[in-house]
Amino acid sequence: MIDLRLTDEQQLLQQTARDFARAEIAPVAERVARERLDEPWPACQAMFRRGWELGFTRLLLPEQHGGGGARMIDAALLLEELGAADVAIAADLFALNMTVPLIVLAGGNDAQRAELLGRIVERPVVLSGALSEPNVAGSELFTQDPSPKHGIRTRARRDGEGYRIDGQKSAFVTNAGIADYYFVLARTADDRPLWESISVFFVDAQTRGLTPGKRTRMSGWLTGHHAEVMLDGVEVPASRLIGSEGAGARIMGSLPQMPIGLAAAYVGLARRIYEYALDYAGRRQSMGVPIVRHQAVALKLAEMYADYQSARLALWDAALDCDLDPMRAATLKAPFAKTLAVDASIRNAERAVQILGAYGITEEYPTARWLNDAWIGYSCDFTRDMLRLGMVPFLPGPPT
Repeated sequence: MIDLRLTDEQQLLQQTARDFARAEIAPVAERVARERLDEPWPACQAMFRRGWELGFTRLLLPEQHGGGGARMIDAALLLEELGAADVAIAADLFALNMTVPLIVLAGGNDAQRAELLGRIVERPVVLSGALSEPNVAGSELFTQDPSPKHGIRTRARRDGEGYRIDGQKSAFVTNAGIADYYFVLARTADDRPLWESISVFFVDAQTRGLTPGKRTRMSGWLTGHHAEVMLDGVEVPASRLIGSEGAGARIMGSLPQMPIGLAAAYVGLARRIYEYALDYAGRRQSMGVPIVRHQAVALKLAEMYADYQSARLALWDAALDCDLDPMRAATLKAPFAKTLAVDASIRNAERAVQILGAYGITEEYPTARWLNDAWIGYSCDFTRDMLRLGMVPFLPGPPT
């Protein structure tokens, strides 16, 4: 029997997240948009600390490492609520900081788990994943092409008791410039294909030679902070290599929680847009009646609800599969959930703009901003097309 009812504990977590999102995240997001803040992080810091105090960023870590010991379905419930207030804050400050520490949990040794996870949970630190690079397509990040010429070009070479990292990461590195620690992907072998030569390093932001660039300004995600990262002779001890040399692709590929977290934030955005449009259509008058009474508007609202609910069910399915079949979750369920959630957000934002008419494209109303937020998700953490194509080798056949 399949039961989609939430437990009492999950309902409490959901309500706690909803209250936090409305009281803490929404006002910050509105201020950043209203005042057009070039540097949104100072406006976000107090809010982020309060979220850390509630245990949001530690939710998925085991209790023995200072975490909440929760499952991914619990995180999905939480992140949907945060995404309904602001998708960038939900994705960058909470989903990423919640899921990236799992790299240490999955690939690190006991000493690394004790030390590095201890650093992460002891205070409200901000984490960053320095993965993509300029002049290297995102689809090359985990290319299956056997040529060692393809893929990322950042290099980490043995240097005495540690490693020396040189390279450049793209202008879209999440939290670059505000992060305390970076998870850096680098090649540790020049003569092997990417999946055998990519490694993960845990690097302190204060390390000499690690230099973030200026914040990248995007059409949406106004509260986010993204920038390029230069790595010029960055020296890290061998103890900061997570797992063994060449294990990076295996570690990263075994963590469906990362794209599922992003999907949850976008389910929240899709829901918020639907709720806003429904409320507006119930108050806005045309021809003497609320516009929700007009079939053209009513049909759009019904489709918005259907898209949001479909994305939510796919999200829950993917989150539950993290416990049942992590490989299936990583190869099929997570990319499907992420692309479906972004699709729902884009379509719902487009419909909301149409329902609001001329008001939908003004800065006085949030719909145009939400449309920009939604479209960023198309390319964020691999494009929709690449994620769907990546699912093909793992598609199940008919039952026997």
